[in-house]
Amino acid sequence: MDPKIFKAYDIRGIYPTQFDEDGAYKIAQGYAKFVKPKKIVLGRDVRTSGEKLWSSAARGFTDAGVDVVDVGVISTDMLYFAVANYGYDGGITISASHNPREYNGMKMVREKSIAISSDTGLNEIRDLALKGDSVKAEKPGTISKQNILDDYINHILKFIDTEKIKPLKIVLSANFGLAGKVAEKIIAQIPAKITYECLDCEPNGEFPKGRPDPLIPERRTETAELVKKTNADFGVAWDADADRCFFFNEKGEFIEGYYIVGLLAKTLLKDHKGEKILHDPRLTWATIETVKAAGGAPIMTKTGHGFIKDRMKKEDALFAGEMSAHYYFRDNWYADNGMIPFVMMLEILSVSGKKLSEILASIMNKYFVSGEINNEVKDVAMVLEEAEKIYHDGKIDKTDGLSVDYSDWRFNLRGSNTEPKIRLNVESTKKELMKTKRDELLELIEKYK
Repeated sequence: MDPKIFKAYDIRGIYPTQFDEDGAYKIAQGYAKFVKPKKIVLGRDVRTSGEKLWSSAARGFTDAGVDVVDVGVISTDMLYFAVANYGYDGGITISASHNPREYNGMKMVREKSIAISSDTGLNEIRDLALKGDSVKAEKPGTISKQNILDDYINHILKFIDTEKIKPLKIVLSANFGLAGKVAEKIIAQIPAKITYECLDCEPNGEFPKGRPDPLIPERRTETAELVKKTNADFGVAWDADADRCFFFNEKGEFIEGYYIVGLLAKTLLKDHKGEKILHDPRLTWATIETVKAAGGAPIMTKTGHGFIKDRMKKEDALFAGEMSAHYYFRDNWYADNGMIPFVMMLEILSVSGKKLSEILASIMNKYFVSGEINNEVKDVAMVLEEAEKIYHDGKIDKTDGLSVDYSDWRFNLRGSNTEPKIRLNVESTKKELMKTKRDELLELIEKYK
């Protein structure tokens, strides 16, 4: 087991060279020793290596005297639902999120789906797993099966009034994960006629079209073309483990998650004036303006699901959103979810009677963004230090990486928590200025490659 598989928020590595059955067993044992649960949820995503890794993790738990609830093949947000909704002591899903097919890993939570990240126990579990001390209980744990899908769908539908949904035509793109099958079952519960085309909706852990991540431009083309070809009202795409949700407007144009954060916040604030809304520091201006105009209180917080869930609980925030298309809801135990935004979008378009491009036009035409640009560099800290020297006359914030604000443009530079990369985001009230400053910062980054 390679220690590098332990990231800031989860565990991810190449199977079987970095992460294998023995590693899954030892991590389960480390979790059992650290968390001390009596009964946990154990699921897996669609990856081909998942079944073997699941079996080893299950054995690690039962050997330690922990009862395992087998919830089968699930999305990551179904793990959060199962642990919190049924009151289990914690849970793990065998998943490598949107990484390529050769990867696998683990995402884990405690009771009430409290995130376990490097700050809240993952490093301790790592150390126990690497040490390899076995935990053997006198009485082994049991394994039972539970089908959670129907309860999960009922939970998702509580976020909207299904009677308000009007007939719509949509494109679903599941990247060969579970999202397509779940979305189809949700649509079947809606009284209005929703017609849809389902792209890559048959689960396939081989991911035959490449890395299952809609943030990669080449993974958007097919969805965009299908939206245009079918004259759909909108398109929606998920990554492989379905905890992130991306939208395309009726023209087939990909909508940055940044703009969706404000739209969802505005919708939720209609019945919750004065509530707090959390957002990450990468792109901020459109969210701050939208939230304030809707009667909410925007709060900036560090990027990453562990940090955001923690802060949400402390603030009792109504909603949080990241530009990476992770959306968090107080009524979802402060956890992120990839299906709630989808059903909310059905209601938003039905109630407004407008096209998605019309709904977002005013904010998208005011704030122009670069999209996140990732580059591998030799030393992230050196890039941040140099950028701070050059842009010292701006308003500097170090909530997460380096953010610098000027009157008509701003940027955020931060190191990746999962890869040896630096991530750049630029926004401006002037399109050409955004491009100029983006290129200026990319020249700086180039020096450190």
